[in-house]
Amino acid sequence: MAAAVKNIEDQIAGAIEGMTRAERQLASHILRHYPVALLGSVTALAKAAEVSSPTVVRLAQKMGFGGYPGLQQAVRDELEARLVSPLAKHDRWAEAVPETHILNRFADAVLGNLQATLAQIDHAQFDAAAALLADPARRIFATGGRITLPIAQYFTTHMKVIRPGVELLEPVSNAWPPAMLEMQAGDVLLVFDIRRYENNVLQLVEMAAEQGAEVVLMTDPWVSPAAAHARYRFSAQIEVPSAWDSTVALQVLVETLMAAVQSLTWEQTETRMKRLESLYDRARFFRRGK
Repeated sequence: MAAAVKNIEDQIAGAIEGMTRAERQLASHILRHYPVALLGSVTALAKAAEVSSPTVVRLAQKMGFGGYPGLQQAVRDELEARLVSPLAKHDRWAEAVPETHILNRFADAVLGNLQATLAQIDHAQFDAAAALLADPARRIFATGGRITLPIAQYFTTHMKVIRPGVELLEPVSNAWPPAMLEMQAGDVLLVFDIRRYENNVLQLVEMAAEQGAEVVLMTDPWVSPAAAHARYRFSAQIEVPSAWDSTVALQVLVETLMAAVQSLTWEQTETRMKRLESLYDRARFFRRGK
């Protein structure tokens, strides 16, 4: 079963309450400028955070990295994992392939991913994100990258039934200006972005944030750069014995999110669904059983 992958940023954030005042100041600086803050020297980091060099070393030791060089190497490894190619991932998995059938191995990995993902979700943040998406005063836009755009399409297809004011945003530059023209402060942009993170998705998120949109990000344990602009961020485990990452945990998150919104808007949603079914019947859209 896949173990949960907790990135260094989350490790620092999770330990901040037990730190000294100087360590908290340092940790806050790192979190505001992660991961760039950890790529320079001890002296440079200490100066930027306005703490002493021994504070930097002490924090790295407290976090279990042995010292600052160990912390830096862990950050470099994390950044490398963000950019790993499908061929490299296949080689890594193929080094020690278990003798059990691929169906079992893959299913075990997916189930492990799902359990680890759900264990890390902050319920209060999830509920808050659902409330944003349920707010009738806010329009909803959804987008994704080359692999994750179909999840955004799936989301918008269902969400258009649940509530009005939902639009799919294609991550191509010639589609952005008309969408940005419609986007207002307070609207919600739901973004799906997993490694290898795409520049056009980041640019779109930056533009939406400049417009005052609230960004909800669905990403992976290594975290898309779009997180810098996200109000809410949810990380799904994605590694499986394959050259490609799995989106199953992401799909469960988005379906659960839609169910939460439906529950919050059910009185209006039920009316919309009944009307839609009537329209389908009139159009004879679906085949009827004999």
